[in-house]
Amino acid sequence: MDLHAIRQEFPILHQEVNGHPLVYLDSSATSQKPRSVIEAVDSYYRQDNSNVHRGVHTLGTRATENYEGAREKVRKFINADSTKQVIFTRGTTTAINTVAHSYGRANLSSGDEIVLTQMEHHSNIIPWQQVAKATGAELKYIPLQPDGTITLEDAAKTITANTKIVAISHVSNVLGTVNPINEVAELAHKQDAVIVVDGAQGAPHMKIDVEDLNCDFYAFSGHKMCAPTGIGVLYGRKTLLENMEPFEFGGEMIDFVNLYDSTWKELPWKFEGGTPIIAGAIGLGAAIDFLNEVGMDNITKHEQKIVSYAMEKFQALDGITIFGPQERAGLITFNLDDVHPHDTATVLDAEGIAVRAGHHCAQPLMRWLEVTATARASFYLYNTEEDVDRLVEGLLKTKEYFGDVF
Repeated sequence: MDLHAIRQEFPILHQEVNGHPLVYLDSSATSQKPRSVIEAVDSYYRQDNSNVHRGVHTLGTRATENYEGAREKVRKFINADSTKQVIFTRGTTTAINTVAHSYGRANLSSGDEIVLTQMEHHSNIIPWQQVAKATGAELKYIPLQPDGTITLEDAAKTITANTKIVAISHVSNVLGTVNPINEVAELAHKQDAVIVVDGAQGAPHMKIDVEDLNCDFYAFSGHKMCAPTGIGVLYGRKTLLENMEPFEFGGEMIDFVNLYDSTWKELPWKFEGGTPIIAGAIGLGAAIDFLNEVGMDNITKHEQKIVSYAMEKFQALDGITIFGPQERAGLITFNLDDVHPHDTATVLDAEGIAVRAGHHCAQPLMRWLEVTATARASFYLYNTEEDVDRLVEGLLKTKEYFGDVF
């Protein structure tokens, strides 16, 4: 993996912020975009801009071919059996909401259980809260260990004969915890429950095989994996998707419309009402080409090298709390003693270092950690050990500054 060559593909990285070379450590929020993705979106708008599946003219044909070609790239990327199982959405949030509305509301009733974990992003909590209120189902949570992981023993106790849905993140966006999806799926299936995986922090960073994971639904966003914003994917088992009703209605997803009733197109288009995110899907296809060229296994190895280096540097610092397990995905969430994380992020930004600060759309987890907010440095294929060194230098300056203030 030629790190220098990879960095050259990301134009945004080659700039100064506040008089310093940019160090971008917020890829868990959104990744940067390589030149090939930018050019693919630009090319669509310059040469092929047209709606898809409708016109028979040349531009429409080219747009449709590129749009559906991107779907096939996604299918291969996650090892789905068929493109019928690949639904384009606006992102992970919309994908999870699709399952919650179209599957959850139709299949849950009073006395049924929805099992989550306390590490979930709000996008994998609030939709299930709403489903529970609408159906009378009960929310249950697999407890967390002190290091922010779950055990299969606790999962087995929490998932019961009344459980109908298990919704769990592949990777925690705060703790970096990588959950044992295959094993949890086995526990869910033993109870005839389905498992919904929030893959927003999984798909960008590791090879995804939905068959090997044994999941029923897998949701992820393009913008966290080098693609444009506004495009995401919902994978689902074909039998489940075929029996689900869409919850967005309009053009494109219909077969026949009569005055008093309508019928829907076959999969996957029945879940893609209205003009789809054409440029976003084409950009996602280009991003997958780029990631495949680098190699997902290479990306995972690189991130593990960077996060291990960062953990070693962080653990040598005084007055810092690191949240999450020792073995983790490529992010570190932390707080400096007596310094609010927003102040930490502000000082780092003055040094040209971009990190995240706040509750990370995980307020229940923040309460479990007994903090109101944290700072987070998240790494991707373009980050270097020098980026980590700059971050550590910035943290030392932050401690020095606020030590003088106090």
